[in-house]
Amino acid sequence: MSVYLYNTKTRHKDEFKPLNPPAVTMYCCGPTVYNYAHIGNLRTYIFEDLLANTLRLAGYKVKHVMNITDVGHLTSDGDEGEDKMQVAAEREKKSVLDIARMYEDAFFRHTAALGLKRPTIVCRATEHIQDMIEFVKALEDKGFAYISNGNVYFDTAKFPRYGCLSGQSREDLKHGARTEQDMNKRNPSDFVLWFTSSKFENQILQWDSPWGRGYPGWHIECSTMATKYLGERIDIHCGGIDHIPVHHENEIAQSEARLGHEWVNYWVHMEFLNNKSGKMSKSKGGFLTLDTLVEKGYQPVHYKYFCLTSHYRSSAIFSDEAMDAAKKAYENLADYMAEFKANAAGKSLTAEEQTALATYKDEFNTYLFDDLKTPLALSHMWNIVKDNKLSDALRLAFLTHVDGVLTLFLKDVAPKKPETVEVTPEIAALLEARAAARAAKDWAKSDEIRDKLAALGVGVKDLPNKEIELIKL
Repeated sequence: MSVYLYNTKTRHKDEFKPLNPPAVTMYCCGPTVYNYAHIGNLRTYIFEDLLANTLRLAGYKVKHVMNITDVGHLTSDGDEGEDKMQVAAEREKKSVLDIARMYEDAFFRHTAALGLKRPTIVCRATEHIQDMIEFVKALEDKGFAYISNGNVYFDTAKFPRYGCLSGQSREDLKHGARTEQDMNKRNPSDFVLWFTSSKFENQILQWDSPWGRGYPGWHIECSTMATKYLGERIDIHCGGIDHIPVHHENEIAQSEARLGHEWVNYWVHMEFLNNKSGKMSKSKGGFLTLDTLVEKGYQPVHYKYFCLTSHYRSSAIFSDEAMDAAKKAYENLADYMAEFKANAAGKSLTAEEQTALATYKDEFNTYLFDDLKTPLALSHMWNIVKDNKLSDALRLAFLTHVDGVLTLFLKDVAPKKPETVEVTPEIAALLEARAAARAAKDWAKSDEIRDKLAALGVGVKDLPNKEIELIKL
């Protein structure tokens, strides 16, 4: 079964055809570890993990690489503003690297709580400085870079395809709305490959380079580490839609200028998470983290379920009401799972049920293979879960498959323990009368007594050898 993904590069849904099947190479822009990832950031990582799981479900072997930005990310996607890492270090009275490791650890604690698999390779910018220097030197040797006031810039005028991903021209991508203009640039859309100490007098993390002591621009790290670990051609590159017009355009320009050919086949982007006041952003303050949601009484999986109820290419509106609905839906799902586990213990599927299970799984998979249509996949899941004509064993097997792809922690749900029934003298007398009626084959009398027991909150399940099980209703 084929997988289809919306490709930002082509602006339509394309059949996914990897370069070297069954291997798939996937690069995802990782966090800048100067603060906690907010829940809008985490929505993107949930989507990327689901994409990797879906590709594995389709039979591919995914090599997933993600960077950690622990140096040189400024307060805008361009080359303006303060260094976020240095600002955080000054704010919290810690070293830049201590800040980076603290928030990196928090990031992976949060992704683990959401059930996200750790990428195949996690690469820190600070551990690949020499690779970046070599990348910039190659661009300089090819005539794509120039030096101005100590900094090394990429000359976008030398790259005719600049703007190919966003569909904007170089003139459109002037970044004119920025509060600060870098007068060292030849063209407004040019961007820094390497800063020397002329950028910030007190920049903490600096390295020696052919252009002076300094540090890399943000954009160069992704191109450098993606090509280092995934090669010169990559199947999939992911990120948020806010990366399209600047960061990803710059990645394409510097990578293809160096390599001399197209670099990424499929660009896949996640839409924003909005709240009532607009896009969730750290720069606006008051952003929500996963820990904040836990403090409000939600589990991380409740947020994950909320994210899956909307398509990744649609903006989602976060609210307490939406989270309450997701929490209730998930807890209902967990209750079904607990009941199915209890009732299906030790039972096997019939041949007919095996065939039905394959059909249900195929339909669920089809929704995911069609550009990760999670709302439709969840709708199909609920149709199966609530179909009382199906056995608990069949529904358990289906939910186990769903959990294997979505990682909703259903495998950890304990089987529901039947509530014990206190047998009062009245109930004991009715049970004795029911047994006598059934021995006499007085089924009408037996049914009448069953109804009386039900009115007292007691159900009766007949077992082999004339034994019974009492169920609290």
